[in-house]
Amino acid sequence: MSRRTWLSCLVAPLALAATAAAGADLPPVPVMVQQPLPSAWQFQLTGYGWATAINGQVGVRNLPPVNVNVTFADILQNLNGAVMGSFLAKKDDWLILTDLVWAALSDDATVRLPGTRHPTLAAISPGTKVDFKLRQLIGSALVGYRLPFGTPDLDIYATAGVRYQRLTAELDVFPGLIPVGLSRRSIEQWVDPTVGVSMTWRINDRWFVNALADVGGFGVGSRFTTQGFASVGYRWSESLSTALGYRAIYTDYRNDGFTYRATEHGVFSSIAYHF
Repeated sequence: MSRRTWLSCLVAPLALAATAAAGADLPPVPVMVQQPLPSAWQFQLTGYGWATAINGQVGVRNLPPVNVNVTFADILQNLNGAVMGSFLAKKDDWLILTDLVWAALSDDATVRLPGTRHPTLAAISPGTKVDFKLRQLIGSALVGYRLPFGTPDLDIYATAGVRYQRLTAELDVFPGLIPVGLSRRSIEQWVDPTVGVSMTWRINDRWFVNALADVGGFGVGSRFTTQGFASVGYRWSESLSTALGYRAIYTDYRNDGFTYRATEHGVFSSIAYHF
């Protein structure tokens, strides 16, 4: 081996060692770790129809409560208008839900004294015409937090919120023989705190089940109120779904001679837009 070759063999490892040592002195290259993006809000706007029937007792101005059993067919016959809808927002473990039910009803009747059904007597004593109008508003708002014992396809939330109810009744009386009308209007409104649970079960990519139950009142507004709701739905696309179910709200409210102990219940159908 020549002297030049021997020197090359000796210098090459030293050069590699020096390069490695110089590289060791350089600062380490930072590793870029991508942070997970925060989950986005999910919204749902729902319009629905509630085929409501009413069963219970109603009393006004210290009069004995009377039984009320009104079918949906009776209500539909005297319905002047209705607006029903809800808005849902979800993010991470939180849920926010608002709901509105407004309906206006009216009816009229002619009250005659006994024995005046004969045409001649009816012409002389036309009786008293009574017009009755009723407007009801039920507004609800709640916040829910997902409980830890759900599954990837089952979300269960503990909820707390309020339910506001307002009843406006107007009575107009027109005696047949007196050209003067009498009018009375009464408004009752109250707010109930509520606690409950809400559940969503995604059966598959299309079918789902929603349910909600709560109790409230506790003497703050009404003595007691409770609600139950369950529906089965189908998701037609990412942004559109429909559902069919049943809903019931019971309220026991008494104040200054006014009594309202009634259950509103009936079939529920809805169409929702998701965005």
